[in-house]
Amino acid sequence: MKPALLIPVHQHAEPLADVLEGLAGLGMPCFVIDDGSDAANRERMDELARLHDFVELHHCAENGGKGVALRSGFRLAAHRGYSHVIHLDADGQHATSEVPRFLEAMAAHPRALVLGAPRFDASVPRARLASRQLSRGLVWLATLSFAIEDPLVGFRGVPLEPTLALLDRVRTGDHMEFEPEMAVRLVWAGVPIVNLPTPIVYPKGGHSNFDILWDDLRLAWLYTRLTLGMLLRSPRLLWRRPTTLAMETESA
Repeated sequence: MKPALLIPVHQHAEPLADVLEGLAGLGMPCFVIDDGSDAANRERMDELARLHDFVELHHCAENGGKGVALRSGFRLAAHRGYSHVIHLDADGQHATSEVPRFLEAMAAHPRALVLGAPRFDASVPRARLASRQLSRGLVWLATLSFAIEDPLVGFRGVPLEPTLALLDRVRTGDHMEFEPEMAVRLVWAGVPIVNLPTPIVYPKGGHSNFDILWDDLRLAWLYTRLTLGMLLRSPRLLWRRPTTLAMETESA
């Protein structure tokens, strides 16, 4: 296994500084994909890339969406010879101290998709919890299983070979719907799942790139398509149950 870090960024250069500081001691390369941020954020990211020699920064000319940034990062990491990536968000929701636990899970199960299973504190908005529970139920329906504990967390360990094989044959969403779609489609493809408990916080004063109108509509359309896809695959899904692998390690 040869892992790298991957961070998609849009307008989060300042919180990214703290994220990179937390990752600096790991000795791992980090691909930062700037998804069309404004000039001030691009300039700040350039400063951060000069400060941290483990960072390889790539600017996109325009904002294509988180899915576009992640797809670009997956292909870039594979082109550089990496077999896996751990991707996490730039806004500080994900604890960089958890990366070694993801590495441990990936080393134990190199074929698996390692999904962060959120453990929220009091900072989580109640509306987010309600919408997340709905997403969980719809993904359980789409996979006819409870293999995916949470489809929305952007803290993941991704095996690149099956992921890129899937991306080569399927057109996926470009925005926030990309992550739940990839989780479901990788289950459909027979990739094992590890759900790794990890703390998730909502930083005070932070802002989200989630568009309540458009991203909710994209998710609604995604879950409709995945449900239809489940109906076509239901005999196979019922015959070959998704594989969920357990990890004994717990978050500190």
